[in-house]
Amino acid sequence: MDPVDPVFRREAGRMLATLTRLFGVHNLALAEDVVQDALCRALEVWKFQGVPENPAAWLMAAAKHRALDVLRRERTARIFAPEIGRLIDGERALDPAVDALFGAAAIRDDQLRMMFSCCHPRLPEEAQIALVLHVLCGFSVSEVAGAFLATEAAIGKRISRAKKVLAGSTRLFELTDDTFSARHSAVRRALYLLFNEGYHGACAKEAVRVELCREAMRLTALLLEHPPSSTPATHALAALMCLHAARLPARVDASGDLTSLLHQDRSRWDRQLLSEGQRLLDLSAEGPELTEYHVEAGIAVVHARAARPEDTDWGAIVSLYDTLMAIRPSPVVALNRAIAVAQHEGPERGLEEIGAIEGRDRLAAYPFYFAALGELELRRGRREIASQHLREALALARNATERRFFERRLGACGDEAP
Repeated sequence: MDPVDPVFRREAGRMLATLTRLFGVHNLALAEDVVQDALCRALEVWKFQGVPENPAAWLMAAAKHRALDVLRRERTARIFAPEIGRLIDGERALDPAVDALFGAAAIRDDQLRMMFSCCHPRLPEEAQIALVLHVLCGFSVSEVAGAFLATEAAIGKRISRAKKVLAGSTRLFELTDDTFSARHSAVRRALYLLFNEGYHGACAKEAVRVELCREAMRLTALLLEHPPSSTPATHALAALMCLHAARLPARVDASGDLTSLLHQDRSRWDRQLLSEGQRLLDLSAEGPELTEYHVEAGIAVVHARAARPEDTDWGAIVSLYDTLMAIRPSPVVALNRAIAVAQHEGPERGLEEIGAIEGRDRLAAYPFYFAALGELELRRGRREIASQHLREALALARNATERRFFERRLGACGDEAP
């Protein structure tokens, strides 16, 4: 991967948040244009001069200078954000005001304000989340579609409608607003999906994208730094991310191939992140609320405590999945629960649980649904049936890494990939 890509993704969201505060939410499209100008300018300059020592500062400076040009050029043609509009005619006041908006503390607050702005109460939760992923986190429409297991056309329309609602405001959400708590849930959900897309997403190029996981962790850390959003649920979400990120070094082997949890080299797990995840989970225990993030982090802790796969307390994991199904049921959660049941009670029971999943049709495009069926049939000794399922998984593979993984599993069936 081009090392500039994660920088662009991260900085695009930071620039867009600040520019949107500067121009006003109703000028979101203008802010997006200025971000695109800054990124294109970087590509042109860095191609010949090399990537600067501090690319983030370079991009922010480019965005700031371009923003000043826009403000001066269009001051009589546009209505900008209230906090900047009154300064348009005062050239001496404009520059220091814009400088202040591009300060580190202001940029941090603007990202928080953008997150909460995207979670507008007039938007359904899925539209709120899609907007956060697309606008603030730099997700393409296809990546958002992968996160939702939806079509690109449907997600494109959802994002377009959401932007129109967002554009109805004149300024970013105020963090002191009394609707803060109501929007906080959707913000957490968006960051959860962002992390998942990095950990085991649907990218056509690669199966594991560490930079997306880091971005989700960075934005969640912003929530923890802001006292009103530093809640037990946010601590649980941060714990979950740390516990899963600790396994990232073993997710892909030296050859660049995916390694399943049961076959990972656990000596490569990041002990510092495991410890931090446990610390954050302990902090999340304050208060009566039990969220999906608490439960998923609990599952991750059970895995982390097992020195070897055979030491895993699968009974505890099944029980935690039962709780998760009661809190936020979904076909993917039910599939993961069925796999845990298979580990605890045998492949036949696992297959029974998969067969009982409600809304199984939603898993028809999910390759690991068929991979799970194939693995359990293989454990039963039914190689031909296992091979059929794994071929279906192979046909649905979303990138070369997944294809190689399913090809290896086909080989375990005595079959060869076409």
